[in-house]
Amino acid sequence: MFHLRSICIFTFLLFLSPLALAAEQKQEFAVDGNVLELDESNFDAAISTFDYIFVDFYAPWCGHCKRLSPQKEAVFHEQQSSRGYGKHCWRLILATGLACFMVSELNKAAVNLAVLKQPIVIAKVDADKYSRLASKYEIDGFPTLKIFMHGVPTDYYGPRKADLLVQFLTKFVAPDVAVLNSDPAISEFIEEAGRTFPIVIGFGLNESVISHLAVKYKKNAWFSVAKGYSNKTMEYYDFDKVPALVALHPSYNEQNIFYGPFEEKFLEDYIKQSLLPLALPINQDTLKALKDDKRKIVLTIMEDENDERSKGLVKLLKAAASANRDLVFAFFGFKQWQDFAESFEVSKKTKLPKMIVWDGDEEYSSVIGSDSVEDEDQGSQITRFLQGYREGNVIQKHITSDAYKAFRNSMFGIGAVILILVVILVVTMMQSLKEEPSREQVDHPGSSISPSEAKEALRSGDKEDKID
Repeated sequence: MFHLRSICIFTFLLFLSPLALAAEQKQEFAVDGNVLELDESNFDAAISTFDYIFVDFYAPWCGHCKRLSPQKEAVFHEQQSSRGYGKHCWRLILATGLACFMVSELNKAAVNLAVLKQPIVIAKVDADKYSRLASKYEIDGFPTLKIFMHGVPTDYYGPRKADLLVQFLTKFVAPDVAVLNSDPAISEFIEEAGRTFPIVIGFGLNESVISHLAVKYKKNAWFSVAKGYSNKTMEYYDFDKVPALVALHPSYNEQNIFYGPFEEKFLEDYIKQSLLPLALPINQDTLKALKDDKRKIVLTIMEDENDERSKGLVKLLKAAASANRDLVFAFFGFKQWQDFAESFEVSKKTKLPKMIVWDGDEEYSSVIGSDSVEDEDQGSQITRFLQGYREGNVIQKHITSDAYKAFRNSMFGIGAVILILVVILVVTMMQSLKEEPSREQVDHPGSSISPSEAKEALRSGDKEDKID
């Protein structure tokens, strides 16, 4: 039988972070190019010791991922189905293969990051075992990567190969705003920045104008101001007066120019809109880039995003995006991501290309009479689609696709799972207090459970929930 005091003790032990223990046991860490193994006893000490620490929150239940090859996938899938594991589980198992891949890449990157002028330490945490840490930092899937800058976590969505990982993380220890004093300095800055992040360069501006926003959006873009440049540079970047702010997207071969006004509101709107290309190709990686953008998404679903007709349509979408910066324009091919297309009632029989307006979650709008974009005069049809949307001539729809739910569930926070289990457990214990047990029940040695046993049961339940 549970007693009220036992419940209080159990709840206290379950939720209280072991800060006192961490304080008593001062941790010693070395910057030696090795990946640190962190747990609940030393995590807080580590993120307070290092100004920059990159943490891989992983789950160890993917040992079979190391052995998987394309030839074995079908056999393994069939084995899991026969054991009662559903399609969602299979996707999770494949996803966790990233954790196995990450181990060697992190080890390689750690060596190079340790010798930087401002070292970056790499660490990893078994988020399945240390679930309170996972819950605290809202870990939504495995592996989840975060960089802690002066103790403040920021999600990392960049590449995971060692060389690119080093390039990405080096960005976080670079100056918030680089000051460029010559044409060669501008070229060198752009080359070192690489092709993944957008690059913002202010011409004829003081760094103080963009410094606040550079700090705010540091994880999304490179920021700089050019104080020395020639007319040749102005011609190259296609601006004819200053002050001007040039935003480059090297990986998409795009650039746009902002001439003001340079009040913070207008400046921030421009920077936010410049973080994404005019027309974003959608896949599981780029979809994450939409997470922090609150704009509605004009989503175009094509037959095959790589064929010539689709490339022509993308050019038209970019032109529409330039005139409608309050919306995000994105596209993908049915051939490239059929499961995701089916979330929007698109099948092999659907007439493509098709346009919708998506809220980035589970709601989207179909514009009455204008959702299908014919091969002829697509520019006019895009204009009619946008006009119909702005006039409210739409049908609101809700995604019910199992494929989309599987995608969403694969990002479901284990912290939420833990919370649900705890609530159920506490309610069960409270209900047991209301019962009047007989003397035989009270004295029976098997009628009670210790807090440690309850905690172990909770952990087991959490693991089972991840697999089902």
